[in-house]
Amino acid sequence: MALKVGLVGLPNVGKSTLFNAVSQAGAEAANFPFCTIDPNIGVVPVPDARLDRLGAIAASKRILPTAIEFVDIAGLVAGASRGEGLGNRFLAHIREVDALAHVIRCFEDDDVVHVGGSVDPARDIEVVATELVLKDLETVERRLERAQRAAKSGESDLVRERDELTALLAHLGTGDPARTFAGPLEPRLARELSLLSSKPVVYAANVAESDLPEGNDHVRTVRERAAVEGAEVVVISAQVEAELAELADDERGEYLASLGLQRSGLERLIERAYALLGLLTFFTIGPKETRAWTVPAGSSAPRAAREIHTDFERGFIRAEVISYHDLDELGSEAAARDAGRMRVEGKTYPVVDGDVIHFRFNV
Repeated sequence: MALKVGLVGLPNVGKSTLFNAVSQAGAEAANFPFCTIDPNIGVVPVPDARLDRLGAIAASKRILPTAIEFVDIAGLVAGASRGEGLGNRFLAHIREVDALAHVIRCFEDDDVVHVGGSVDPARDIEVVATELVLKDLETVERRLERAQRAAKSGESDLVRERDELTALLAHLGTGDPARTFAGPLEPRLARELSLLSSKPVVYAANVAESDLPEGNDHVRTVRERAAVEGAEVVVISAQVEAELAELADDERGEYLASLGLQRSGLERLIERAYALLGLLTFFTIGPKETRAWTVPAGSSAPRAAREIHTDFERGFIRAEVISYHDLDELGSEAAARDAGRMRVEGKTYPVVDGDVIHFRFNV
């Protein structure tokens, strides 16, 4: 599965600059609102230092990382839920992603116009959050009207749906996002509603290079808002990410170290997105290729096998599993087997991050 993350925010906060840097897809970045009209999509390899080590152990001819898909969604403005700017199109694009990276402008630059006239992270967060909630209110209100009519039959499932929607509407009416709704909501109903404000969010506080790694007063404001929501914040400089994208691998480490960073903003953003969605990575290795795969945490061995091919799940017999740490320590599959570190697991085995798996199947 490829994780799909939407980059959202007001115009001119650095979304497209960041998108260009992390995906090298060449989205237009210009100093005026709405320079990104259609969502730009870039598939980015997920950095994972374990892959090179596994590839060396297996003497693989090629190494294939798992991928994350970034969608650069054009800037939202106040009134987007009513179609202001290019709102309706942009809001529809948000429905298609798994999580949101909300890019917040936390840098001062008189040469870059701010649609709000000044740099104010709290206001900017509220504008976007409000537009998503307003659109969700519209969605829930329409569904509730139908549910109220259907519930007159007295059928328990229809009455429950009406009551759940009524409670959800009241929650959204306070301005709070759907993701903080504590009441019961039947999973099928949640999927059908596909509410914009139900998407997990990580805030990407976009700062100037001089404010790395910890940020500034604007970032402090973002952190305060995120703490209320239980959300994550990644301090990132879109400009630095753009410069990193131009450097050779051996130069990247030196540049990051000079900024007091161990990892790029992209790596930290991906890590947070994976955590938000409860994803993990497992590996398959061999002389032809070493490859990383992404599955939801808690996936069974057959569910993980499906990522490779549906036949693997359908004809699953067993999984031969070695942890990455054991394979790294012992240096070969043979040594791991001899040391008793290779386990044979069945259909109920929950895959763990870092598992190296050989699937045995028969169809």
